[in-house]
Amino acid sequence: MSTTTVQTRPAVMTVAELGGDTLPGLLERYGLALVAVAAEAEIPGSFWGESEAGLIGARLYVRPDTPVHSALHEACHYVCMDAPRRGGLHTDAGGDYAEEDAVCYLQVLLADHLPGVGRGRLLADMDAWGYSFRLGSARLWFESDAEDALAWLQREGVVGARGEPTWKLRDADL
Repeated sequence: MSTTTVQTRPAVMTVAELGGDTLPGLLERYGLALVAVAAEAEIPGSFWGESEAGLIGARLYVRPDTPVHSALHEACHYVCMDAPRRGGLHTDAGGDYAEEDAVCYLQVLLADHLPGVGRGRLLADMDAWGYSFRLGSARLWFESDAEDALAWLQREGVVGARGEPTWKLRDADL
């Protein structure tokens, strides 16, 4: 008897489950436009393919099955990259490790501004999707090992002294 193992990812919250204008409204605060792509269509600007969000210029592309964490992650890349990279953005957000950590931290903060998501759900979805942190979970990283990411966001003016979003892009004054 042979058996076939089918690999499936655990369920994570999708853009379709958000409904309404909450995600577009949040993105507009950063000058990003949400572009809905038809179900099963290829997502323009998606670095990872499949259902992962895509970035081209100031447009974030999603399908109904795009995970919320993916949409927030790519949006946060847009927020955290410097102005020259933002000006030529197409698919690959680039950046270094410090910026990537800042992106992950900011996406958790922004989840609190999406009704029905919040940081608890987002952190669980990040773990379910396979984000990798040296402490073993996104929550442990965020709560006890992300001081450098927060400091980066504060230094770049993306969050304030208390860790709240400023709703400003990095290099916004350029």
